[in-house]
Parts: sequence; structure tokens; C-alpha cells
Amino acid sequence: MRSTRPRYLLDLNALISLADPDSIHYKTMHRWFNSTGKNDWGVCPLTESGFVRVTTNPKYSGATRTVAQAAAVLAEFSKVKGYRYWPLSGSWAEVTSPFANRIKGHQQVTDAYLLGMAIRAHGVLVTFDASIAYLAGNEFSDNLLTLSA
Repeated sequence: MRSTRPRYLLDLNALISLADPDSIHYKTMHRWFNSTGKNDWGVCPLTESGFVRVTTNPKYSGATRTVAQAAAVLAEFSKVKGYRYWPLSGSWAEVTSPFANRIKGHQQVTDAYLLGMAIRAHGVLVTFDASIAYLAGNEFSDNLLTLSA
């Protein structure tokens, strides 16, 4: 029997917004997380590696971290109540097949995989990127939560 409570997969911008007080979406993310998201949320290898890549880049405008510091943030998140690790499962083509006809360019590749993961797990991808709604279409709109400031 599936839980009636949504399972949330954070995309990279949502994860960074959760971790970085300098993020323009920090307050919005924390408001959502504290009211709803913390019940059953998580990340996957794509969002973890993206977090380390972005937040350790010296050009990152937020609080730049070392790789060890970024890994420590991820380790702390994994201890937060409601955390769930989402392992990668399936090839890109398999995971994105339900909406492959809507994938139009290289900037949608990772978003498409994350959305496909959420769909396969009967979960919800959490993002600030409104353009992902096109990939979801009406058919998978319940698998996407787009937060706005």
C-alpha cells in the first residue's frame, strides 16, 4: 500500500536554496520545507554531485565551500527527519520515456531525468524552475511542485 503523503525529490536549485542563506529562494524554500517538505524528502546522486560542483566553484556567489564542507552539508541533511535517499534507477531513455516527445534540448536533460525519477517513484520533484512544467505536461503535473518566491 502506497503512502498518501507525497515523497519529495529536491532538484539542485531547491537543495542549494535549503542550504544557502544567501540564496534568493532561501526563505521560500525553508517556509515550504518546514510546513510540508520535511515529512518525506530527499536527494539523489545527480543533486548531490551538482551541489558539490556548484557550491565548491570559486565563482559561486553564495557561501563557497571546500569539497569536504559540501560533503559535510550533505551528510548533515541525511540526518534530518524525513530524509530519503533516491538512488538512480534505470537508463535515461527508460526514465524519460513517458514524456520524451516534450524534451527539446540539452538544458532539459537533467531536469527530465529527475522528473522521470519522481514519476517512477510516485513522488514529486521540487524545483524553482517553472520551465519543467512543460516536460510534466498535464499528465504528470501532480509529480511536480514549482515553488515561487
